[in-house]
Amino acid sequence: MAEIRVEELKKDFGSFVAVQNSNFVVADGDFFVMLGPSGCGKTTTLRMIAGLELPTGGRILLDGEDVTMRRARERDIAFVFQLFALYPHMNVRKNIGFPLLAQGMPAAEIRQRVEEAARLLRIDHLLNKPVSGLAGGDRQRVALGRAIVRRPKCFLMDEPLGTLDAEFRDLMVHELRELHNRIHATTVYVTHDQHEAMTLATQVVLMKDGKIVQMATPTELYARPVNRFAATFIGSPAINLIKGELGADGRFKGAGLDVALPQGVLDVAPSARPAELGLRSENARIARDGDAHQTIDVDYVEPTGADLYVNGKGEGQDIVVRVENTARIKSGDKLPIRWQLDQALVFDAASGDRI
Repeated sequence: MAEIRVEELKKDFGSFVAVQNSNFVVADGDFFVMLGPSGCGKTTTLRMIAGLELPTGGRILLDGEDVTMRRARERDIAFVFQLFALYPHMNVRKNIGFPLLAQGMPAAEIRQRVEEAARLLRIDHLLNKPVSGLAGGDRQRVALGRAIVRRPKCFLMDEPLGTLDAEFRDLMVHELRELHNRIHATTVYVTHDQHEAMTLATQVVLMKDGKIVQMATPTELYARPVNRFAATFIGSPAINLIKGELGADGRFKGAGLDVALPQGVLDVAPSARPAELGLRSENARIARDGDAHQTIDVDYVEPTGADLYVNGKGEGQDIVVRVENTARIKSGDKLPIRWQLDQALVFDAASGDRI
């Protein structure tokens, strides 16, 4: 496997700038996820790493070697697409082994590699089945097998689970995580699905409008987003952003809140300014004995089995809190809430940057 280094990478399509001066390193053995909304530049970046698009500027180094202007077939990478791109007239065995057959590899070695990849992916019992009769998850395993069998320096995956239904997608996320744990393959994976990113990644690059917003571990991205966009893109339900004022004394006031922020919440010394307090739904509990930070007017309740999500308003601002499923709450109630303020995030109202 290999390290991938991207330096000042840029891609223009006429006057449209798809990728703007991206810099990042995919360490050897990383499962590196590029995350972001449609049109943010993640797939274009992946295609440049693969050699399917030539950059307007910058460099791509694979295992220390400059491959920026090399053709895809000269880069020793394997690409797994969203659409499986299998040969419908061939069975599973022939589909997986086709890249090796095209290289002129001896039949005995092809057979060995195909069977090894099939066992790894738990599809060895399907080797003689036609791919046309397989379920979506099994077809994606065949596509992965065709990539694995080549033993490339790295794997590039572009929304590989995007066409699967929810059941197969959840199963394949688990399978991909286990596969990476077994073979430790350097992988760059593109998705717009935060669940896939947070479950699979060792490192996440979050992109917007062709720019890298933040590169971090999944845990850091969730707990310490650099700005409002990162905070709202990660997490379900979305983080509560409460508009108000931050005082020079470190107090935040807004939507019925008047609270002193604990030490460590702010990265800089407080100064008076309009701000937004970010509070995730799981950081709330129903207040007892008059210790409420805020009272919410309940609009409706969403039972999810283990929890209840209470949707309401604090002085007109939308707020969602997660409470225990034994709570008896209904529309029209006034719910006293106490927040875990040491988990709060504060954003400048004008720039959106975390303070």
